Amino acid sequence: MQNVLKGSHSVYQLQVHIVWSTKYRYSVLRGDIQVRCRDLLRQTCDTLDIEILKGVVSKDHIHLHVSYPPKLSVSDLVKRLKGRSAKLLLSEYSELKRRYYGGHLWGIGYVVWSTGNITDKLVQENI
Repeated sequence: MQNVLKGSHSVYQLQVHIVWSTKYRYSVLRGDIQVRCRDLLRQTCDTLDIEILKGVVSKDHIHLHVSYPPKLSVSDLVKRLKGRSAKLLLSEYSELKRRYYGGHLWGIGYVVWSTGNITDKLVQENI
């Protein structure tokens, strides 16, 4: 097994691909805002022991392929990423605060796919 991580009582390889968008799909993630958003997501991931395998900050949405520890649920992971980045971006950029006067930078919800190298057949053989 490749890229297996170990905790004090666990061995794991948890990877997901997460996508979420700006509210109303406005193209606001450009220039300095795009760079700052990327930096905030990296900082949050470092704090939570999440490894970013690949990520893209597009003009109106985010793609992240991450490896995360079992102490986090996917919903908690997304909540922390979206929450911290929205709070700081809205406080640092007045143009965002004017556009999103309600204080909600990200649209409701997200899309997530689990990823990995284990097939259904392999799971059935090991059960």
